[in-house]
Order: sequence, then C-alpha cells, then structure tokens
Amino acid sequence: MEQIQWEIKKFNELSVSELYEFLWLRVNVFVVEQTCPYPELDGKDTNDQTLHLAARMSGGSLAGYLRILPPGVSYPGISFGRVATAKDFRGRGLGHLLIEKAIELAGVNWPGIPIQIGAQQHLQSFYQSHGFEVRSQMYLEDGIPHIDMALE
Repeated sequence: MEQIQWEIKKFNELSVSELYEFLWLRVNVFVVEQTCPYPELDGKDTNDQTLHLAARMSGGSLAGYLRILPPGVSYPGISFGRVATAKDFRGRGLGHLLIEKAIELAGVNWPGIPIQIGAQQHLQSFYQSHGFEVRSQMYLEDGIPHIDMALE
C-alpha cells in the first residue's frame, strides 16, 4: 500500500471542503451502497472532543475515514464509528489500519477508558481481530444487524 497521510482534526478545525469530503464518503458508503436511509447527521460530529480521522493517499485522495467519540457521547466509554473506506482503496488492509490508528488515538486522548462500539454483525471477526469482544445479542439498527462490542 502506498504511503498514508493521517489527518486528525476536531470539528472546528475542519475546512468546509474536508467536511464535505467526509460526509460525501459516509453517505455514499452507508446510505447509497448499503441502501439504508438513516439520519447520517446525528449531532455527534460537532462535539468539541470528537476526533475526525482521515487517511489520505499521495496526491491527497481521501481513502478512508472514521470518527472517534469521547466518553459519554454514544456509550459510557470511548466509541468510534462511521468507519468508511473509499471504493478505490478497498481490499488493501486500510480498514485494519484505520482501526489500529483509532485505538491508538483513543488511548492517547482518554487513557485507560474502554472502547465500546456498535458494529455491523458481519464485521464481528474483523473487530475481534483487533481485540474487541461481543457484549450483546444481535439487534437491528436502521434495518442492519448490529452487535455491541468492547475493547477493555
């Protein structure tokens, strides 16, 4: 995989163009590709502690994105979500690199606090490969099977 440039910013540090790029990727992946109309704009992006993590390739192309939410926003612990890889960059391990970077940033910003996520059920083994453990039965969120997972 070519060199990744990581960008970590809070909402008030994002340019209008960056925000547009992130939302464009998220809507294309979660609403269009997964044919799932849901409230993409949930107010959590603007929290003053939320971290927006972008993976860019040489030339500046947005290859992947996720957001890291501080404790108490979605779960009592830290959370991350909206994990998205652009179509042209899939199948190269970028998703794993995004998760590794998110775990690292969570530990730096909120040391010792567990990470809790609501994962699409079909990604259970993906998250387990990063140390996450299943913490709930399957439930439907926006018509898609999910499970709660945690990393202590």
